[in-house]
Amino acid sequence: MKDFFDTWKFKILVGIAVFLVGIMAYAGANGRLTAAPQELLSVAAAPFQKVAAVVSGGVASLWEKYTSIDDVMAENETLKAENAELRQQMVDYDRVKAENQAYKALESIQSQRPEMSYLSSFVIGRDPLDSFYGFTLDRGTLDGVAVNDAVVSDQGYLLGMVVEAEPTSCKVMTILHPNFNAAGVVSRTRDNGIVTGSSEYAADGLCVLTNLARNTLTEKSDQVVTTGLGGVFPADLLVGVVQELVPEVSGKSTIAVIKPGTDPRTVRHAFIITSF
Repeated sequence: MKDFFDTWKFKILVGIAVFLVGIMAYAGANGRLTAAPQELLSVAAAPFQKVAAVVSGGVASLWEKYTSIDDVMAENETLKAENAELRQQMVDYDRVKAENQAYKALESIQSQRPEMSYLSSFVIGRDPLDSFYGFTLDRGTLDGVAVNDAVVSDQGYLLGMVVEAEPTSCKVMTILHPNFNAAGVVSRTRDNGIVTGSSEYAADGLCVLTNLARNTLTEKSDQVVTTGLGGVFPADLLVGVVQELVPEVSGKSTIAVIKPGTDPRTVRHAFIITSF
C-alpha cells in the first residue's frame, strides 16, 4: 500500500480529485451545478474523500496512541520506583527478621555454654569454586575475630574455623574441607578420631571421623563431638551423627562417615566463638 501512495498514478488521481472537488465547490456556490453532474462529481470524488478521511483518521489515531504510550511509559516508571521501594522494604524486613532470630539463637546457645563468648555473624559470600569448602562472614578483627576461632551454627553444631581475618570480614574453612582437622570422639563408645573433610563426601555435605579402631563398637546414629585436645576447639562441641562405617584403605582402621548437625553448604548465620 505504501508503494502505491508513492507512485505517479496516485498523485494524478489526487490531483483529479482536488480539481473535481474544487469545481463542485465553485459551481455549488454560484448555483450553476445541476443535480446530475453534481451527483456524478460526488460519486467520482467519493473514493478520494474516503482516502483523505482514512489518512486523517489514521494520523489522529496514531497521535492518540503516541500520547497513550507516553502515559503508559510514565506509569511504568512510577511502578518500577514503587516496586524497587517494596523490594528494599522486603530486604530490610528479612534482615530484621534474621537478626531477631539470631538474638534468640544467641540466648539459647549462651544458656547452654555460658562460659563461651559468641559473636553473631551473617554469611556474605561463599567459595566460588567449591561452596561447601568455605564461606565468608561479615565480622572481622575490628569485632574481635582471630584466626583459628571456631565457628558454630545457631544450634551449636561445629561448622568450621576462621582461616583468614580482615578488619570487617573473615573467611571460614568448613568441616567438609580435607584440610580441616579437629579432635573428635563418639559420645557413646568414647572412640577417638580426627574430624576432617573428604573430597569423596564433601559434595554431599558429609565429613568423616578417621582413625577409629578396626573393631570399633561405634554404630550408625551415634553422636560425635569435639574433645578439646589441642586447644583450638572447645570440648563437647556438637559435630553430627554417624551415617555409615567404612574400612580405611589399608584395612587397619575404620572411618565413620558423619552427617553434620548443620549443613555448612546452606547456612546463612553463624556464631564465632571468640573465647572459651
